[in-house]
Amino acid sequence: MERIKTDICIIGAGSGGLSVAAGAAQMGARVVLIEEGEMGGDCLNHGCVPSKALLAASARMPRPSYAEAMAHVRASITAIALHDSQERFEGLGVRVIRARGAFVGPKTVRAGEAEIEARRFVVATGSRPMIPAIEGLAGTPYLTNETIFEQKDQPEHLIVIGAGPIGLELAQAHLRLGCEVRVIEAQTALGREEPELAKIVVDRLLQDGLVIHENTPVAKVGGKAGAIWVETVAGRIEGSHLLVAAGRAPNVQSLGLEAAGITYDPVAGIAVRPDLKTTGHRRVYAIGDVAGRRHFTHLAGYQAGIVVRSAVLGLPARERQDHIPRATFTSPEIAHVGLTEAEARAKFGSDIEVVQVGFDKSDRAVTAGQTEGAIKVIVRKGKPVGAGIVGPEAGELIAMWAMAISAGLGMAAISNTFLPYPTLAEINKRAASAYFGPRLFESRMIKRITRFVQRWLP
Repeated sequence: MERIKTDICIIGAGSGGLSVAAGAAQMGARVVLIEEGEMGGDCLNHGCVPSKALLAASARMPRPSYAEAMAHVRASITAIALHDSQERFEGLGVRVIRARGAFVGPKTVRAGEAEIEARRFVVATGSRPMIPAIEGLAGTPYLTNETIFEQKDQPEHLIVIGAGPIGLELAQAHLRLGCEVRVIEAQTALGREEPELAKIVVDRLLQDGLVIHENTPVAKVGGKAGAIWVETVAGRIEGSHLLVAAGRAPNVQSLGLEAAGITYDPVAGIAVRPDLKTTGHRRVYAIGDVAGRRHFTHLAGYQAGIVVRSAVLGLPARERQDHIPRATFTSPEIAHVGLTEAEARAKFGSDIEVVQVGFDKSDRAVTAGQTEGAIKVIVRKGKPVGAGIVGPEAGELIAMWAMAISAGLGMAAISNTFLPYPTLAEINKRAASAYFGPRLFESRMIKRITRFVQRWLP
């Protein structure tokens, strides 16, 4: 058994783990990185990269080809994998061990034929598809985001359980590629988003031919490959393939967390404090999906920065959550940062204002024929506390509001920003103008001041 002493030991080579490893190693810390599966984690191999590649391929193909679309997915993964490769990280000085890692004590992790004793540990094992307890599912062939990109033959009729971001992105991509697609959702589609903004996305998908059954719990599934059936409260739905996209579950199994005294829950993940140190062990951090926060690659990267400042440089660092944006890359896209209107009213009561502007007010959207969509901003005391956008490039446009909330900027900062004309980004200035407009043009005081100035102005 090889015994290794190091400064930082990381379990998991996904987005968060790789970011910690790269940052710590380049700053001079001794780093051991443990990964049992593929380098790059879920985002590179089964999540963000392949899903966005499939969406892009399905959107630009004049004649849809499932085989060509999947080939583009594989090529995209291969190109980006170089950045996440074992060779690159070993070149940075990281000791990479390709084995399952598990705690065998408060200060020791075993991985393969090695025992690692570290000053600090980081658990970054991510999450996996959550498989709901549906009667018959265990004995029925089904796909998840971890297996659907291995498909070589085009599904004739895809049934999707779950109308969240993963379910709807993959549903729309397959619809564009010529598949018949039905989505079944126990509650409402895109239920975390502003209802009126989510409705714009859902209505567009319905117009394009996607069938969505909302408020329709699944009672039972069955069938065989090529002939699947799903029993719901609304009746039986039949198809050729079944995709389960019903959420994510943290990868906490087989980590030996009990041996290290780390508090965790199989559903909620590892309990962490605002500084991302685990409850029960102050020398162990948990970041990304396994920490039970929102499941975003960019959130794991943000948390990695906090860990590097704390574990490598010894500086105080705490996580914020109010400035983390999210985006779903359907067409139209939908993105959000900060509080929704309902959340803001629950927190601040009536002490908020809401402004909303349609994309038909954007000259660039008009010239492009893409006026479907809107921006909605929640404002408190002159500062945005939340923003939602649905429309073309919403994932890009939300950046201005993420920056404003992160830096504590007011609506005036948006209004005073000069942008090239015509651009979609001007929709953000339109929202700021909609906030200031009534104050300037409907204020009796402003009108009195204007009349006074005009009377005496030379």
